[in-house]
Amino acid sequence: MGFGLALPLRITQGVFSFAVLALSIYVANWYNTATLSSSPSQINFLVFAGLWSLVSIAAIEVAPRFFPRASNPYIALGIEFTNMIFWFSGFVALAVFLSKLLFCRGSVCAAAQADTAFAAFMFVTWSVTVGMLAKDVFKSGFRKPTASVGAGGPPKEIMKETMA
Repeated sequence: MGFGLALPLRITQGVFSFAVLALSIYVANWYNTATLSSSPSQINFLVFAGLWSLVSIAAIEVAPRFFPRASNPYIALGIEFTNMIFWFSGFVALAVFLSKLLFCRGSVCAAAQADTAFAAFMFVTWSVTVGMLAKDVFKSGFRKPTASVGAGGPPKEIMKETMA
């Protein structure tokens, strides 16, 4: 994936993952402490999606840089695609849940609505990075992919020097 757009997208994904995580934990905590019911599964799923994104970003960015022989662009593409699906299903599920509430007001409702919007934005950012990585990965065809095809590995010139 190109170096120019990859880093700002990864930073955006990290920041918004923390935002979704914080908002989801706030709503889940409110449900668990202020009501007799447990937090909705939609909120719990967004907690998971936020944590999974942070772990994924670390894996996608660290593996090609520090373990180039162990990194595989097809695995990175699978991780990216999984994140895209998680965020899509998470924001749709929470939006449907919120639309069926009889009333929604106060800071908890606003946090859940913001959570939905941030999750939708996360779906868009992961879709963009999936598209960029898929273009790079499938451009090489069935040849052995290079380590620099991933999200941020070293340039091809450095890889040629170290592997020779």
